[in-house]
Amino acid sequence: MALIFAASIAMLIAVINGIPWTILEEGMINSIRAALPAILILLLIGSLAGTWIISGIVPTMIFYGLKLLSPSVFLLATCFICSIVSVATGSSWTTVATIGLALTGVGETLGISAGYVGGAIISGAYFGDKMSPLSDTTNLASAMVGVNLFTHIRYMLYTTIPSMVLTLILYSIIGMSIDSDPNFETINLVVTTLENNFTIHPILLLVPLLVIVLGVVKIPAFPALLIGAIAGGLFAIIFQSNILQQIAQTDVFDTKVAYMVVLKAMYTSISLETGNEIVNSLLKSKGMEGMLNTVWLILSAMVFGGVMEVSGMLENITTLIIKQIKSFGSLVASTVGTCVFFNLTASDQYLSIIVPGRMFRKIYEEKGLEPQNLSRTLEDSGTVTSVLVPWNTCGATQAAVLGIATFTYAPYSFFNIISPLMTILFAYLNIKIARKESEKKSEKILV
Repeated sequence: MALIFAASIAMLIAVINGIPWTILEEGMINSIRAALPAILILLLIGSLAGTWIISGIVPTMIFYGLKLLSPSVFLLATCFICSIVSVATGSSWTTVATIGLALTGVGETLGISAGYVGGAIISGAYFGDKMSPLSDTTNLASAMVGVNLFTHIRYMLYTTIPSMVLTLILYSIIGMSIDSDPNFETINLVVTTLENNFTIHPILLLVPLLVIVLGVVKIPAFPALLIGAIAGGLFAIIFQSNILQQIAQTDVFDTKVAYMVVLKAMYTSISLETGNEIVNSLLKSKGMEGMLNTVWLILSAMVFGGVMEVSGMLENITTLIIKQIKSFGSLVASTVGTCVFFNLTASDQYLSIIVPGRMFRKIYEEKGLEPQNLSRTLEDSGTVTSVLVPWNTCGATQAAVLGIATFTYAPYSFFNIISPLMTILFAYLNIKIARKESEKKSEKILV
């Protein structure tokens, strides 16, 4: 509603300044049209998440992730486990509210500082939120600047891997000073519950591997994710007939039951009863239906962005910023600062990606830079810093779920702090900066 109200005020100002309504309407329609690929992919991601849960793919990833937990490296393992789960689910919120909550209890039992535990959980959860092809922010950032999803993810690896390596080193150093005798009853219970309810086998990981391979060979995101969703449904029928029967609430397993449950997982809510509340909450999916709130938000943001763009307001704001830009480093630093500013003021992770994405897209293009430079910067700053702001939707939610105040875990959310600094460092050092072919040729001529 804030976006709709802001768009209404912008329309009023534009009309007062002599801009015809037809121009404003056309701007809104064109803006929404640009976001349609992202909306289609978001709906497909909802379907994929549903089939990956009922097929045992997500449970298998969680199972093997939990098996890696070691008493001597709790913080390191916590960050790593949350990374696995968040990449598998594409959701930092789901990761924090399930495995993150369980690990918080383990950390309390160990006597480890709540800030350390919360920081490790948040760092791992937002690694997946940033890097998973299932993540809505990952798709949103790539769509805002018009870059292929998997190109965007590959390009983020350059800054994300060093950021995560530094994060894991810091947790390792902190973990070396922790001497305790842990009680892993909660984790063991989750592992046992997964074993008792699902067929857990490495062969299930072939589906995520297939999606990764499709991305590597540059298959477009939509068909790649569609193949992944369908493959998940087929694996559910082959390996998890008991789960399909439970969802269908029947003792009979036949083609009709399998067909109906797989479709249900793709388009609407499903939930499982495993006898363990933590596992039950982890293995919930809303399918396409669960993406509708995000779609609504994107449509509202596109209306606001469209009005701001065709009215010239966005250009006026960016002109002020451009005057301060002296190099590519300062351009990236300005982008990072703008994303953080929107997280602080607009209090929403999506707006910190959408609005700066629209603001800076033309500037990057005029500088002869490929769009993945911008999409990477948006994620390195907008996605990961939202959870560090107490009044941001992400910060408020995660603090409430974990029972750890935002300012308590924020100083130890190393990945979230390092990421925006890393992307600025890469820019100033001119490392892995993709330039358009015409720009490269101009540089060669000058040399």
